[in-house]
Parts: sequence; structure tokens; C-alpha cells
Amino acid sequence: MAGKKYRIIMLIDDNEIDNLINQKMIESADITENIYTHTGAKSAIEFLRNMERLDVADKVLPDLIFLDIDMPLMDGFQFLDEFEKLNSHTKTKCKIVMLTSSINPQDFSRSKKYNSVQRYLNKPLTSDSISKLDL
Repeated sequence: MAGKKYRIIMLIDDNEIDNLINQKMIESADITENIYTHTGAKSAIEFLRNMERLDVADKVLPDLIFLDIDMPLMDGFQFLDEFEKLNSHTKTKCKIVMLTSSINPQDFSRSKKYNSVQRYLNKPLTSDSISKLDL
């Protein structure tokens, strides 16, 4: 499949089945070498904070993050609030795509307030939506 290649993609979704489906779609699209999966936004933001502190941040930070909105403990918007506090290099490197089953227009509008959010997609990922990413 033609399209942009990403070295690392991160999936953040509390639904393991959605993560598995999205992972399989990404693998079949052959757009990345590595996929990190987090079932919680808290663990994902901690991972990013920890990677920022390392000299190898460029090698381990994801290029693309697919972020669910509706999750327990920390939802997608709370993740974005914490993401905004990360250093500018991390925020520039990690592009975020909201990947959600939410059909609430307020969620879409709210996501536009974050510079880091590049796209808003409905679940599940499809080969068509992946081919149109090009971030």
C-alpha cells in the first residue's frame, strides 16, 4: 500500500478488542515497524513522560498516536491536557488522531482546540482511513 510510513504508532484504548482490530488494520496496511498498545491513557502519558527523559527519546517516541475518548480513570481529553504539558519536541514528534466511537459533535469540536490533534476518526480503523492519514 502506498502512503506514509511511521516508525512507531501508539494505540490508546481501554477496549482490548478495539486495540486488536486496529492493530491488525495497521499491520495489514504496512505503515509501521512497531505498534505500542496501551489500555489506559494514564499508562500512556507516563510512558511518554518517561521516554522524554531519556537520550533515546527520538528512537522510542511514537510518530502517531491513536487516542480513544471514552476511557475510565483518564479519558482522551484528560490525556490531551497532560500531553500539552510535555516538552515541545515530544509534542511536535507525536501526532495525535482521535479514534473514537463517539458521535457527539461536542467531542469533535472540543478535539479541535488541541493543536496536537491532527485528525478525528470514527472506529474502527479501515484501510481507507489509514490510506488517507498522511500526517
